[in-house]
This record gives sequence, structure tokens and C-alpha cells, in this order.
Amino acid sequence: MSCNLYPVLRPIFTILFKAIYRPKIINKENIPKEGSIVLAGNHKHAFDPISIGVCTKRTIHFLAKKELYGGIRFIFFDLVGTLPVDKHNKNQKIIGKAEEMLNNGGAIGIFPEGTRNRTTEILLPFKKGAVSFAKNTNSLIVPFSITGDYKIFRKNLTITVGKPYKVKGDIEEENEKLRKKIFDLITDSKNNTCTKGL
Repeated sequence: MSCNLYPVLRPIFTILFKAIYRPKIINKENIPKEGSIVLAGNHKHAFDPISIGVCTKRTIHFLAKKELYGGIRFIFFDLVGTLPVDKHNKNQKIIGKAEEMLNNGGAIGIFPEGTRNRTTEILLPFKKGAVSFAKNTNSLIVPFSITGDYKIFRKNLTITVGKPYKVKGDIEEENEKLRKKIFDLITDSKNNTCTKGL
């Protein structure tokens, strides 16, 4: 896996993304500048990895489903350090690769819902990958939420970063804990937006 283009593309995408979507970014200082972290949040749009990517100068290796790697997209995803996940293969080498990155102090991004949420529910059920990675590598989890819509020049998008924390208990319980943290970030963001609109 290579990520040679990430440091080059990140500032370019940051400038363009902020100019076009004008996101409100809350508590980006909660993303540690060093040390192993698992960034985990809700997933509603193909641009979500860029949304969280503009919040930090760190290289984030996002996990993405293997089906997205068709044609020339594979080259781009590979060069920016994205990790292809085959949901039908639980013994895949990519899990070891992600844990190796974390053990070396890296950062990975993961959407625990496992796919984009196209329903009316605030969150889909969570997969256990985020909390498992964090526990297996003693990494911090950094929860985040993305609310609003990707509307050009409308200042309608909000990215909120929660406080980092360590996974210590049972995986099932920790997974529910993570889901609640992200749920609360989403609802708090929506409530604040509604209040300001009154």
C-alpha cells in the first residue's frame, strides 16, 4: 500500500472543499497530532472521508469496501492509502495491515455502519471493527459526526469531533458505547442548528 499522494492532495482538497462546502468544524483539536488513533463516525455521503480529512494534517488511512475499487479508481485509492475491505473475508490480510499501521502510531478512519446510511434512521447498526482495532492495538478512538448536507456555497455542513478515549471493556458493550457517543454528537449538532434557526 502506498500513500505518496496523500500529503500532496490533502492541502489541495482542503482548500477546495472548504471553499465549496464551507463546513463548520467543531473541536478539531480533539484529534491527537500524534499516536495511534481510530477515527470513527457516521456515513451519509461519498465525500465523508474528505470531511474528516480536512480536520487534521495527519494522514488517515480509510477503510473502504472492496467493491469501490473498480477500474482506475483502484490506482487513486491505493495512492492515497485507502485500505480495501472484503466483507466476505474475515481473515483478510488488510486487517493485519491496519493493525500494523496503528501499532506504528498511525491513524485509520472507519465508518462503523459499514455502508452509507440512506435510511431515515439516525444511525444504522454498528460493525465491531472500530472498537476491535482500538482494543487490539491500544489505540484511542476519536468519534466524529457529520451533519447537514453537501450543498455548494451554503454553509450547511457541520463536522463535530468528540473527545478521544480508550476501549477497555467488552467489545459488544464498547461498540454500543461508541454508537451512543456518535449518536449524541449527531443529535447535539442538529439541535444546535435548529436552535440557531429560531
